[in-house]
Amino acid sequence: MATAKEMFEEQGYVILRGLYSPEEADALKAEAAAIMARHGVDKSGVFLGLTAESPLFKEAAQTPELAKALKEIIGSSVVFMNDKLVFKNASTDFGSPWHQDYSYWHGSHKLSVWIALDDADESNGCLRILPGSHAETASHNGEVADDNGFIYRLNEADIDAERIVDCPAAKGDAIVFHDLLLHASYPNRSGADRWALISTYKDGTQPDPEYGWAKAAFVLE
Repeated sequence: MATAKEMFEEQGYVILRGLYSPEEADALKAEAAAIMARHGVDKSGVFLGLTAESPLFKEAAQTPELAKALKEIIGSSVVFMNDKLVFKNASTDFGSPWHQDYSYWHGSHKLSVWIALDDADESNGCLRILPGSHAETASHNGEVADDNGFIYRLNEADIDAERIVDCPAAKGDAIVFHDLLLHASYPNRSGADRWALISTYKDGTQPDPEYGWAKAAFVLE
C-alpha cells in the first residue's frame, strides 16, 4: 500500500478521512461564525486569518494526525502559514474556477489543506481536481468575466474532462494538495451552507519572501 508521501508525489494530493470528528468540525464552524460576526461579515465569501484570532484554530492547525501526514510529505520542519474560510451560503451559486494556488504566492512550493466544515458533494460545491497536474505550472490566461475573485484562472475548455476527479467530503475530512495541483469547485446550488477551511503550510527549510498574509505563522512541533 502506498504511503501518503508516495501518493502525494504521484497524484499531487492525499485525502485524510475523518481528520476531525463531526463535533470538532461543528466547533470550528461555530468559532468561525463568531469571528466573522465580530468583523461584521454577513455574506458569502472568503475570510482570511482565523488562527491569528483563535486558539481553537491554532490547535486544529497542528492536530497530531495532520502534523504526522505533513511531516511525512514535507519533512521534519513544517511551518503553518495562514488559513482562510471559504463560506458559501444558501445564496451562493458560483463555483471556483480551475487554478493553481502557486500563482498567488510563488516562492517555495506549499501545501494546502482543504477541510470540510459541512458535508460537501456535487450539489453544494465539493472540490474537483486534476490528478498529476502538479508536475508543471499552467498558463493562467482564462477569461475573468465576473467579480468572484480568482484573477488567475484557466478556462473550463482547457481542462481534460476525462482526467477530472470529484472529491466529495464528509464533515471533518481533509484534502492535502500541492500548490500546482489544478483544482476547482462546483457551485453551491443546494440552498444550504458549504463551509470549508483551507490552511497553507510550507517546508521551513526553504527560503521565501516575507508574506504579509502570513501573520500567524508558526512551526509545528
